[in-house]
Amino acid sequence: MPFFQVSDGTRLSYEDYGAGAPVVFVSSWALHADMWEYQVPFFLEHGFRCVLLDRRGHGRSDRPSSGYDVNTRSDDLAALIEHLNLWDITLVAHSAGGGEAARYLSRHGEERVSRVAFLASTVPFLKRTEDNPEGLPEAGLEATLAQFRKDRPKWFADRAQGYFATHLGNDVSPALVENEVRRCLSAAPFAAAEVFRSTFHEDFRPDLRQVTVPALIVHGVADQSALIDVTGRRTRKLIPHAVYREYPTAGHGLYVTHAEQLNADILAFVNSYDGSDVDES
Repeated sequence: MPFFQVSDGTRLSYEDYGAGAPVVFVSSWALHADMWEYQVPFFLEHGFRCVLLDRRGHGRSDRPSSGYDVNTRSDDLAALIEHLNLWDITLVAHSAGGGEAARYLSRHGEERVSRVAFLASTVPFLKRTEDNPEGLPEAGLEATLAQFRKDRPKWFADRAQGYFATHLGNDVSPALVENEVRRCLSAAPFAAAEVFRSTFHEDFRPDLRQVTVPALIVHGVADQSALIDVTGRRTRKLIPHAVYREYPTAGHGLYVTHAEQLNADILAFVNSYDGSDVDES
């Protein structure tokens, strides 16, 4: 398992497979590189190089006491890209990773990135403010974090079925659900709470308005973790040139439940290159 060191001394774990044009996978909050087990083999078989990062406090990376703000996390992503000298990148980001990808593009530029895919991403802005009335109340965040601190395993377990939208017939075994909860619990509790908090408070609307590379937005209509009216549909309006896909029966865990469809949509998007595909809402 390779590691590299960023400017504050934190050692970050990453995985690097294959050759060809690189696909850089940016993981969800509380998850790490292993979450992409249904995507990596597919893209390797189609001739791509797959690069995956464990963000700080997650997976096998160091657990420092600081650096969980979005700017630092996007800088960590930039450091990996520069460490491997990657170009012609497709960024594929899930959930909170979408904010890190958006901030990377606005903070470090699009020179190395050819296209970006936002999957069930928690952008553009979750917090309710005067100029963001569609957002969620601050009290909801604090209540969630209080539950999280009281019984973190229960918090994840209570949300697991909704995460995969199993009530809509998605076939996910109890063993798989348990495995994904275990992966979430592997994140440092402090890191998980800080990333959750910073993602809630961060306004990504200016970042998304600056995206000029081809973009793909995929969101599940049944997503209980990132409500589509607060996230995916609003992101579409901020990136009007994006290819947009809604999966009617998908929840937040669409990378598992709809892996075949998702992989095909990402591949078609990558191959189209210019993002000229027709929207299919």
